[in-house]
Amino acid sequence: MCNLKLSDIDSDRMLIHVEQGKGKKDRKIILAPGLLELLRDYWREARPEGWLFPGKPKINPMSPRQLNRAFTSAKQMAGIAKPATLHTLRHSFATHLLEANTDVRVIQVLLGHAKLTTTAQYTHVATRTIRDVVSPFEALRRPQDRTVKRSLE
Repeated sequence: MCNLKLSDIDSDRMLIHVEQGKGKKDRKIILAPGLLELLRDYWREARPEGWLFPGKPKINPMSPRQLNRAFTSAKQMAGIAKPATLHTLRHSFATHLLEANTDVRVIQVLLGHAKLTTTAQYTHVATRTIRDVVSPFEALRRPQDRTVKRSLE
């Protein structure tokens, strides 16, 4: 995020180009319509040139330290006392996608993971997804088994 340039925002295709992101890899990530509106509002107010989020001096991108400070301030202004980091946002993004039944391979690409096992680490917290899975055993049960179950209740 620190190194995003104005040219990285592709509003026609609703994508953000991330250069040398996590793992020093380039990738495309989704640009939500609501985020695009927020970015447009920000641009109209701040009128950044070059870097989407300039640092000090403005010819440099925002540093990770400046970003962490801004995140901490925003968290405090929002009244959020729960411990959270910028990585918590990444983790929450992956978890919400899993809980919305997004294919784990799509999440892998969005997060820029080379190995599916890295993305799979996020699945342990997607309890709603696990809870909603119907066991194949249920499809194998015979109709009379269902009748027996009802009589036992």
